[in-house]
Amino acid sequence: MTLHGESRVPSEAKRPMPLLTTRAKIFIGTWNVRTLWETGKTSQIALEMRRYNLSVLGISETHWTQAGQKRLATGEMLLYSGHEEDNAPHTQGVALMLSKLARNALVGWESHGSRIIKASFKTKKEWITMNIIQCYAPTNDSNDDIKDQFYERLQSVIEKCPRKDLTILMGDLNAKVGIDNTGYEDIMGRHGLGERNENGERFANLCASNKLVIGGTIFPHKRIHKATWISPDHTTENQIDHICINK
Repeated sequence: MTLHGESRVPSEAKRPMPLLTTRAKIFIGTWNVRTLWETGKTSQIALEMRRYNLSVLGISETHWTQAGQKRLATGEMLLYSGHEEDNAPHTQGVALMLSKLARNALVGWESHGSRIIKASFKTKKEWITMNIIQCYAPTNDSNDDIKDQFYERLQSVIEKCPRKDLTILMGDLNAKVGIDNTGYEDIMGRHGLGERNENGERFANLCASNKLVIGGTIFPHKRIHKATWISPDHTTENQIDHICINK
């Protein structure tokens, strides 16, 4: 039995091959899929992953319980983490879907409850590991205690990643960081969307403390390409999903 936070080795324990090299590009992404708790949904997500040529896809709201790993018939590997108590509700849940290339580079991974999962990959540089943390944050109107618990756990996961490593934090943060980067010039640009909310303040402070750059704010994009969430009536657009990388 492996407890939350304990490192897990891949079930296919082979000598890892580098995922990141100086000569090859890799693509990663994050997606709130609303649920994987439907027949055929996992295969559909894997198809989209291949269509976009992603090496690693972070997934939020899987609605799967427990933690584990499974290999798909098409070759991808799915690492997942959810509620682990008996009769747990099918809510929240996070996962990382790995391409065959990423699967072969996997060094180990950790489950951290229903909102955080981390995987580590071999790179061409022997002394540098690439850590990818996928998360699903509480919504802005959630109870402060729930938010505090999430950010304390996330901070604990981040600070265990050596500074020499390449660390990527991504997922549905439910955080609007906005366009005003005053006081946060080191970790964000002015190309976000809208105004910062309370979750955005928490997230920006976390990034500042850990020197994580919020990627979606650095370069100019058309407004339609900035929004990561659109309301069902198409009247509201928000940028609440993020991909960050350490400096």
